[in-house]
Amino acid sequence: METLESHYYNWFGVLFFIVVYSVVLLFIPFYKKMNKKPIGTYVAFVIAFAIEMHGIPFSMYVISWVIGKNLPEGILWGHTLVSRIGFWGMYINIGCAAAALFLILNGWYNIYKKYWSKETGKGALVKTGVYRYIRHPQYTGLLLLTLGMLAEWATLPMLMLYPIMIIMYVRLAKHEEKDMLIEFGDEYRKYIKETKMFIPFIV
Repeated sequence: METLESHYYNWFGVLFFIVVYSVVLLFIPFYKKMNKKPIGTYVAFVIAFAIEMHGIPFSMYVISWVIGKNLPEGILWGHTLVSRIGFWGMYINIGCAAAALFLILNGWYNIYKKYWSKETGKGALVKTGVYRYIRHPQYTGLLLLTLGMLAEWATLPMLMLYPIMIIMYVRLAKHEEKDMLIEFGDEYRKYIKETKMFIPFIV
């Protein structure tokens, strides 16, 4: 219990994790006004993760108050399912974070370098790098990053926000694709047939 309690009331740790996980937003393209709500939901998810992991375990207090007894470690507080998988949740989070950063940075690099042509002043359809396999790698990256956080330290707000995030980013991706169809027409229709939206070879 002493080790777990050492996680809490570490407000520097809370701030550190919020900043670290928010930095990735610098590499996500801003898509009109629609991007504000998905980004806000992602930031809320990160804040919930950071505060409940290093600040105060609100989920444990709320659920314990409702049911009248303390929750076992790993159920909405502590390392997720620690009694079943030990600290593997932390390693899963690290793996998800590494894959997510690759997707986000590779997507940013290809869009930044290859979408806009200075010579013609027109956009070009990007199909290089990770875009050869999926059409929205950066959104996949964000969802993978947050899934890793759930695997390490799931809390009540995070479990509520995650499906909302999925819905928001799917809707955002569909709106983007409507604009891409207007901009690139048949070239983008062909690209849709050749790739998946979020997960290579699956969906």
